[in-house]
Amino acid sequence: MMKKGLLAAAVLLLAAGCATQRAGAPVDDRRPAPATAPKPPVAQPAPPIAPPAPQGYYTVRRGDTLYSIALEHGVDYRELAQWNKVDDPAKIRVGQPLRVTPPEELSQVQVGAARGAGVVEARPLGPAATAPTGDGSMKTSPKALRMPYSEQNLAMLSKGDVAPAPKPVPQPVAIVSKPEPPKPADRDPDAIDFVWPVKGKVVSTFSEPNNKGLDIGGKIGDPVVAAAQGRVMYTGTGIRGYGKLIVIKHDNGFNSVYAHNREILVKEGQQVVRGQKIAELGDTDTDAPKLHFEIRKSGKPVDPLRYLPPG
Repeated sequence: MMKKGLLAAAVLLLAAGCATQRAGAPVDDRRPAPATAPKPPVAQPAPPIAPPAPQGYYTVRRGDTLYSIALEHGVDYRELAQWNKVDDPAKIRVGQPLRVTPPEELSQVQVGAARGAGVVEARPLGPAATAPTGDGSMKTSPKALRMPYSEQNLAMLSKGDVAPAPKPVPQPVAIVSKPEPPKPADRDPDAIDFVWPVKGKVVSTFSEPNNKGLDIGGKIGDPVVAAAQGRVMYTGTGIRGYGKLIVIKHDNGFNSVYAHNREILVKEGQQVVRGQKIAELGDTDTDAPKLHFEIRKSGKPVDPLRYLPPG
């Protein structure tokens, strides 16, 4: 009986072993997964390019102010605001087109015919000088002569034999013309007479675009004078980098610029004469006391040394 039990157990173990071999071991596939193709980058739309401003207009850029635009184009900021119907100078936006030349109706000069009587009538200078004769011609009245009293002169007057006194012959006067000083070959024919706006040493010369004028050193409070006769077009601090600023409009399209002042002594719209004190030298918006001085023609900076007297 025991033998039969052991035999049965051996049969069961053998069957279990065969079943185990058929199941097989799990397979771990370590082959790399196929690479997926990268997605093409999504093209970003290019920023829109602003169309160029038409003739006589300027497109506002970042950092511009109404005052700086007016200075760069040589116009009064109040006129610039009027041409563009800008009520608040601070409310201009980037990309906005601004008219920088006068509208056509303002730039044209109205010329009309003079109103008058239409007919010019010629009349004698006085009734005693001339009088009409019977045939319509003019005759000259007798002229009175003054002669010293003497019997001889009295007899001549009685006979009417008095000869008219000879007229004095004008002597030619020699007019000596003062020779004009020779002009430099590169002198601008539109140039006006400028004087130095302050006494001091030039510490930086004109080199556009880095320096649009001259930097003249000095002491705080030194007098700053108008370089030429004109009208004060702007005073204030509305242009970055210039501090307390004065801009004066002159003849022939010239403007002069005075920057970094400590004190401004004139007002907008005021007429000034050449050499008049307009400010005190300072160091506003700069690192040292100095006057930054510019001369601009039609808004474009020019070298002041071409227009200032030597020295």
